[in-house]
Amino acid sequence: MLSILYLMIPLALLFVTVAVAIFFLAVRSGQFDDLEGPAHRILDDDDSNAGDTAPADKDNNDQPDRRL
Repeated sequence: MLSILYLMIPLALLFVTVAVAIFFLAVRSGQFDDLEGPAHRILDDDDSNAGDTAPADKDNNDQPDRRL
C-alpha cells in the first residue's frame, strides 16, 4: 500500500510541473490578453470623428431637421 505513494507522488509533481509550464506558455503567447476591451470599444460610440465633417447648415444648428 505504501509503495504506491512512490509512484503517485512523482507523477503528481510531474503533472503539476507540466500544467504550470503550459500555463506560462499560454500567458507568453497572449492567450489571456484583454478579450473584452476590443468588443467594448466597437460598441462605445464616442463620436471621435464627429469634428471631421462640417454641419450642412451652420445658422440653424439648434433647430431639428424637419425634412420629410
